[in-house]
Amino acid sequence: MSFFDKVKQGASEAARKAQQTVEITKHKTHISLKEREIDKIYKLIGESVYTSYLSGDYSQVEANVKDYCQGIAQINQEISEIEVKITEVRNEKECVCGKVVVADTKFCSSCGHHFV
Repeated sequence: MSFFDKVKQGASEAARKAQQTVEITKHKTHISLKEREIDKIYKLIGESVYTSYLSGDYSQVEANVKDYCQGIAQINQEISEIEVKITEVRNEKECVCGKVVVADTKFCSSCGHHFV
């Protein structure tokens, strides 16, 4: 392999890594936005409970809190899907034991799990 081929290969690898970093950063930003949405819902839950306390009428608060909690569950599901995309971009996968390994790994170095 000539010197210029090595330089070209190195530049190509650097460009790929830069693109990977940009993609991961984009996904992490999306996760941060989702986490802010959850914080807003927490605030709404608190306001709903406190308003019910002030009025002495708790009849509607249970339904409101349930709806808010379902919203949080949905957002957490979306965050999980984004985290899967990040592991795909990084060319990783998660073992049943929780260890993150390179995607083409046959056996987990931590627990010995065989990947099919």
